[in-house]
Amino acid sequence: MKTFVMIAALAAAAASPAWAASPHDGSWVSVEEKSSWSDGNFPKGFKLTINVKFTDAELEYHSVNTTNPDKPFKTDYVTSLDGKPHPFSEQVRFNQIAVRKLNANEFEILKMKDGDVIVGEFWTFSPNGKELVRRGVGKSPEGRSKAYEEYFVRK
Repeated sequence: MKTFVMIAALAAAAASPAWAASPHDGSWVSVEEKSSWSDGNFPKGFKLTINVKFTDAELEYHSVNTTNPDKPFKTDYVTSLDGKPHPFSEQVRFNQIAVRKLNANEFEILKMKDGDVIVGEFWTFSPNGKELVRRGVGKSPEGRSKAYEEYFVRK
């Protein structure tokens, strides 16, 4: 019986890496004091919680922005990590998303409207697994662009 248990444990340890949790999986909360927008209009009381789950091939993303608690803004998507545009539904400003893994701790996320990049961002997870920084440039509905840097810590 002992041998069977050991064999089962070794088989489980050797299972496909797709089954293993990513070190980036989990819940991340914004740090207002460390975040900024290039136009100087970073919202007071900025509060964004992001939940992500990665596999070898996909990103599952859910976020809730409660900066304005009376009107929370939610974003949900599941998309491939192949860097190709995929449908991004339930969004007014975007209808496509492309996500690409750059290396073990960095990802490129492009949010597009009919192939036009509206937001280009780069996520960098710290090697210790405790921090996430999103840097990018986004275009407002009025056509004005701004750079941003948003810091998050693991919840």
